[in-house]
Amino acid sequence: MGVIHTDIELTNARRDDLLPMTVNALVDSGAVHMCIPQHVANQLELEVQDRREVTVADGRTQTVDYVGPIRIRFANRQCLVGALVLGDQALLGAIPMEDMDLVISPSRQTVTVNPVNPNIAASLAMGFRTSHQ
Repeated sequence: MGVIHTDIELTNARRDDLLPMTVNALVDSGAVHMCIPQHVANQLELEVQDRREVTVADGRTQTVDYVGPIRIRFANRQCLVGALVLGDQALLGAIPMEDMDLVISPSRQTVTVNPVNPNIAASLAMGFRTSHQ
């Protein structure tokens, strides 16, 4: 599978008066969080909620700001998440992808809504047990 990018819309979930911004994000299902560059956090006036120690791709660890809440929109989906302020481009990780029920199409090198649930995001809220009595 090659490198996949997709356009997503980002907004400050607490500030309806600020315009959204569209960014081209690297899609990485091996990464957990949404990551944004400092200039995106500044433009959206996102508040620092916490600091997180993260391990980056080359194995180094560093402490970064965790900002939010940020609203992510893709196609007919949206979610609210926190984001790590890290790097020079947006990165869409597994948490927001799962929350919006998005899938990666390796053959087309794209991200799409889950074709099994095209109209509304589906999620597993809790496991269930079947009774064999």
